[in-house]
Amino acid sequence: MVKNAVRCRDVVVVRGGREVLHGVGFELRAGSVTGLLGPSGCGKTTLIRAIVGLQAKVTGEVAVLGSPAGAAELRGRIGYVTQEPSVYGDLSVSENLRFFASVLGVRSDDVARVIDAVDLGTHADVRVDRLSGGQRSRASLAAALLGEPELLVLDEPTVGLDPVLRRDLWELFHRLADGGATLLVSSHVMDEAVRCDRLLLMRDGELLADDTPQALLEAVGTDDIEQAFLTLIDRKAASR
Repeated sequence: MVKNAVRCRDVVVVRGGREVLHGVGFELRAGSVTGLLGPSGCGKTTLIRAIVGLQAKVTGEVAVLGSPAGAAELRGRIGYVTQEPSVYGDLSVSENLRFFASVLGVRSDDVARVIDAVDLGTHADVRVDRLSGGQRSRASLAAALLGEPELLVLDEPTVGLDPVLRRDLWELFHRLADGGATLLVSSHVMDEAVRCDRLLLMRDGELLADDTPQALLEAVGTDDIEQAFLTLIDRKAASR
Protein backbone atom coordinates (compact mmCIF):
# COMPACT_ATOMS: atom_id res chain seq x y z
CA MET A 1 0.00 0.00 0.00
CA VAL A 2 1.29 3.48 -0.85
CA LYS A 3 1.85 5.76 2.16
CA ASN A 4 -0.14 8.60 0.63
CA ALA A 5 -3.12 7.48 -1.42
CA VAL A 6 -3.57 10.93 -2.99
CA ARG A 7 -1.04 13.69 -3.54
CA CYS A 8 -2.02 17.06 -5.01
CA ARG A 9 0.46 19.81 -5.80
CA ASP A 10 -0.41 23.30 -7.12
CA VAL A 11 -3.68 22.08 -8.64
CA VAL A 12 -5.39 24.70 -10.78
CA VAL A 13 -8.65 24.17 -12.65
CA VAL A 14 -10.10 26.60 -15.19
CA ARG A 15 -13.75 26.22 -16.17
CA GLY A 16 -15.66 28.53 -18.48
CA GLY A 17 -12.66 30.84 -18.67
CA ARG A 18 -12.63 31.26 -14.87
CA GLU A 19 -10.12 29.76 -12.46
CA VAL A 20 -12.09 27.75 -9.88
CA LEU A 21 -9.23 26.01 -8.05
CA HIS A 22 -6.24 28.14 -7.11
CA GLY A 23 -3.08 26.10 -6.54
CA VAL A 24 -4.54 23.49 -4.17
CA GLY A 25 -2.13 21.09 -2.49
CA PHE A 26 -2.47 18.32 0.11
CA GLU A 27 -1.93 14.61 0.74
CA LEU A 28 -4.32 11.89 1.89
CA ARG A 29 -2.77 9.28 4.14
CA ALA A 30 -3.65 5.71 3.22
CA GLY A 31 -6.16 4.09 5.57
CA SER A 32 -7.69 7.34 6.79
CA VAL A 33 -10.97 9.26 6.59
CA THR A 34 -10.52 12.85 5.42
CA GLY A 35 -13.34 15.34 5.37
CA LEU A 36 -13.51 17.92 2.58
CA LEU A 37 -15.68 20.66 4.03
CA GLY A 38 -16.85 23.98 2.77
CA PRO A 39 -19.95 25.83 1.55
CA SER A 40 -21.73 24.90 -1.66
CA GLY A 41 -19.91 26.29 -4.69
CA CYS A 42 -16.48 26.48 -3.05
CA GLY A 43 -14.86 23.96 -5.43
CA LYS A 44 -15.26 20.66 -3.56
CA THR A 45 -16.84 18.78 -6.46
CA THR A 46 -14.33 20.20 -8.94
CA LEU A 47 -11.47 19.00 -6.75
CA ILE A 48 -13.07 15.58 -6.39
CA ARG A 49 -13.51 15.29 -10.16
CA ALA A 50 -9.82 16.17 -10.62
CA ILE A 51 -8.85 13.37 -8.22
CA VAL A 52 -10.97 10.71 -9.94
CA GLY A 53 -9.77 11.85 -13.38
CA LEU A 54 -13.00 13.33 -14.72
CA GLN A 55 -12.17 17.03 -14.67
CA ALA A 56 -10.88 18.83 -17.77
CA LYS A 57 -8.31 21.63 -17.81
CA VAL A 58 -6.38 20.56 -14.70
CA THR A 59 -2.81 21.75 -14.23
CA GLY A 60 -0.43 20.82 -11.44
CA GLU A 61 0.11 17.33 -10.05
CA VAL A 62 -2.66 14.93 -9.05
CA ALA A 63 -1.26 11.50 -8.13
CA VAL A 64 -3.65 8.74 -7.05
CA LEU A 65 -2.45 5.41 -5.62
CA GLY A 66 0.93 6.04 -7.19
CA SER A 67 -0.38 6.85 -10.69
CA PRO A 68 -1.54 10.02 -12.47
CA ALA A 69 -5.23 10.75 -11.89
CA GLY A 70 -7.36 9.15 -14.59
CA ALA A 71 -4.78 6.48 -15.48
CA ALA A 72 -6.22 3.25 -16.88
CA GLU A 73 -4.65 1.15 -14.13
CA LEU A 74 -6.77 2.94 -11.52
CA ARG A 75 -9.98 1.47 -12.92
CA GLY A 76 -11.47 -0.76 -10.26
CA ARG A 77 -9.23 0.66 -7.53
CA ILE A 78 -11.37 3.78 -6.96
CA GLY A 79 -14.98 4.00 -5.84
CA TYR A 80 -16.71 7.30 -6.62
CA VAL A 81 -20.12 8.43 -5.38
CA THR A 82 -21.53 11.59 -6.98
CA GLN A 83 -24.02 13.95 -5.38
CA GLU A 84 -26.77 12.56 -7.59
CA PRO A 85 -27.59 8.83 -7.38
CA SER A 86 -25.71 6.97 -10.12
CA VAL A 87 -27.90 3.88 -10.34
CA TYR A 88 -30.65 3.04 -12.85
CA GLY A 89 -34.20 3.78 -11.74
CA ASP A 90 -35.84 1.01 -13.77
CA LEU A 91 -33.70 -1.72 -12.17
CA SER A 92 -33.85 -3.09 -8.65
CA VAL A 93 -31.01 -2.51 -6.21
CA SER A 94 -29.64 -6.01 -6.71
CA GLU A 95 -30.01 -5.81 -10.50
CA ASN A 96 -28.07 -2.55 -10.53
CA LEU A 97 -25.30 -4.03 -8.44
CA ARG A 98 -25.04 -7.21 -10.49
CA PHE A 99 -24.73 -5.04 -13.60
CA PHE A 100 -21.98 -2.87 -12.10
CA ALA A 101 -20.21 -5.96 -10.76
CA SER A 102 -20.09 -7.37 -14.29
CA VAL A 103 -18.76 -4.09 -15.70
CA LEU A 104 -16.03 -3.95 -13.04
CA GLY A 105 -15.19 -7.63 -13.34
CA VAL A 106 -16.14 -8.19 -9.70
CA ARG A 107 -17.48 -11.51 -8.46
CA SER A 108 -21.27 -11.51 -8.33
CA ASP A 109 -21.30 -12.81 -4.76
CA ASP A 110 -19.90 -9.42 -3.69
CA VAL A 111 -23.36 -7.93 -4.29
CA ALA A 112 -24.80 -9.37 -1.08
CA ARG A 113 -21.88 -7.96 0.93
CA VAL A 114 -22.34 -4.38 -0.25
CA ILE A 115 -26.13 -4.50 0.10
CA ASP A 116 -25.66 -5.55 3.71
CA ALA A 117 -22.99 -2.88 4.26
CA VAL A 118 -25.41 -0.07 3.38
CA ASP A 119 -28.39 -1.70 5.15
CA LEU A 120 -30.55 -2.22 2.06
CA GLY A 121 -31.21 -5.92 2.57
CA THR A 122 -34.97 -5.46 2.87
CA HIS A 123 -35.01 -3.39 -0.33
CA ALA A 124 -32.67 -5.46 -2.50
CA ASP A 125 -35.44 -6.39 -4.94
CA VAL A 126 -37.13 -2.97 -5.02
CA ARG A 127 -36.80 -0.79 -8.13
CA VAL A 128 -34.56 2.18 -7.46
CA ASP A 129 -37.17 4.68 -8.67
CA ARG A 130 -39.43 3.49 -5.85
CA LEU A 131 -36.85 4.13 -3.13
CA SER A 132 -36.54 7.23 -0.99
CA GLY A 133 -33.80 9.72 -1.79
CA GLY A 134 -31.66 8.45 1.07
CA GLN A 135 -32.10 4.85 -0.06
CA ARG A 136 -31.06 5.75 -3.61
CA SER A 137 -27.94 7.42 -2.22
CA ARG A 138 -27.12 4.27 -0.29
CA ALA A 139 -27.62 2.18 -3.42
CA SER A 140 -25.06 4.38 -5.19
CA LEU A 141 -22.68 3.93 -2.28
CA ALA A 142 -23.15 0.15 -2.50
CA ALA A 143 -22.11 0.27 -6.17
CA ALA A 144 -18.96 2.19 -5.21
CA LEU A 145 -18.08 -0.43 -2.58
CA LEU A 146 -18.04 -3.31 -5.07
CA GLY A 147 -14.67 -5.00 -5.22
CA GLU A 148 -13.40 -3.26 -2.07
CA PRO A 149 -11.70 -0.27 -3.75
CA GLU A 150 -8.54 1.16 -2.22
CA LEU A 151 -9.79 4.76 -2.51
CA LEU A 152 -13.37 5.89 -1.94
CA VAL A 153 -14.28 9.41 -3.00
CA LEU A 154 -17.72 10.38 -1.74
CA ASP A 155 -19.34 13.67 -2.74
CA GLU A 156 -21.80 14.65 0.03
CA PRO A 157 -22.97 11.05 0.64
CA THR A 158 -25.02 11.87 3.75
CA VAL A 159 -27.23 14.60 2.26
CA GLY A 160 -30.88 13.85 2.94
CA LEU A 161 -30.20 11.06 5.42
CA ASP A 162 -31.66 10.97 8.91
CA PRO A 163 -29.29 11.20 11.91
CA VAL A 164 -29.31 7.45 12.56
CA LEU A 165 -28.34 6.59 8.98
CA ARG A 166 -25.70 9.31 8.96
CA ARG A 167 -24.20 7.85 12.12
CA ASP A 168 -24.26 4.33 10.67
CA LEU A 169 -22.59 5.45 7.45
CA TRP A 170 -19.78 7.20 9.30
CA GLU A 171 -19.23 4.04 11.32
CA LEU A 172 -19.01 2.15 8.03
CA PHE A 173 -16.52 4.68 6.65
CA HIS A 174 -14.21 4.12 9.61
CA ARG A 175 -14.52 0.34 9.38
CA LEU A 176 -13.46 0.59 5.73
CA ALA A 177 -10.49 2.78 6.72
CA ASP A 178 -9.53 0.33 9.46
CA GLY A 179 -9.47 -2.31 6.72
CA GLY A 180 -6.96 -0.23 4.72
CA ALA A 181 -9.18 1.85 2.43
CA THR A 182 -8.68 5.60 2.07
CA LEU A 183 -11.77 7.81 2.11
CA LEU A 184 -12.31 11.40 1.03
CA VAL A 185 -15.77 12.54 2.10
CA SER A 186 -17.09 15.95 1.11
CA SER A 187 -19.77 17.74 3.07
CA HIS A 188 -21.11 21.20 3.78
CA VAL A 189 -22.37 20.03 7.20
CA MET A 190 -19.79 21.26 9.68
CA ASP A 191 -20.82 18.93 12.52
CA GLU A 192 -19.58 16.00 10.43
CA ALA A 193 -16.03 17.36 10.77
CA VAL A 194 -15.48 15.74 14.16
CA ARG A 195 -16.06 12.32 12.59
CA CYS A 196 -12.96 12.67 10.38
CA ASP A 197 -9.33 11.80 11.00
CA ARG A 198 -8.29 14.91 9.10
CA LEU A 199 -9.98 17.95 7.60
CA LEU A 200 -9.56 19.96 4.45
CA LEU A 201 -11.49 23.23 4.77
CA MET A 202 -12.22 24.99 1.46
CA ARG A 203 -13.46 28.42 0.55
CA ASP A 204 -13.61 30.01 -2.92
CA GLY A 205 -11.33 27.43 -4.54
CA GLU A 206 -8.62 27.58 -1.88
CA LEU A 207 -7.70 25.43 1.10
CA LEU A 208 -7.98 27.35 4.35
CA ALA A 209 -6.82 24.48 6.54
CA ASP A 210 -5.40 20.95 6.39
CA ASP A 211 -5.21 19.45 9.88
CA THR A 212 -6.85 17.14 12.39
CA PRO A 213 -10.14 18.41 13.88
CA GLN A 214 -8.62 18.75 17.35
CA ALA A 215 -5.50 20.57 16.15
CA LEU A 216 -7.63 22.94 14.09
CA LEU A 217 -9.88 23.79 17.04
CA GLU A 218 -6.87 24.35 19.31
CA ALA A 219 -5.12 26.56 16.74
CA VAL A 220 -8.18 28.79 16.39
CA GLY A 221 -9.07 28.72 20.09
CA THR A 222 -12.62 27.40 19.95
CA ASP A 223 -14.52 24.17 20.52
CA ASP A 224 -16.92 24.75 17.63
CA ILE A 225 -15.83 23.72 14.13
CA GLU A 226 -18.18 26.15 12.38
CA GLN A 227 -16.76 29.02 14.41
CA ALA A 228 -13.26 27.81 13.54
CA PHE A 229 -14.16 27.91 9.86
CA LEU A 230 -15.55 31.44 10.13
CA THR A 231 -12.44 32.57 12.01
CA LEU A 232 -10.22 31.19 9.27
CA ILE A 233 -12.27 33.06 6.65
CA ASP A 234 -11.83 36.30 8.60
CA ARG A 235 -8.08 35.72 8.93
CA LYS A 236 -7.77 35.05 5.23
CA ALA A 237 -9.66 38.21 4.36
CA ALA A 238 -7.54 40.27 6.75
CA SER A 239 -4.30 38.97 5.19
CA ARG A 240 -5.21 40.18 1.71
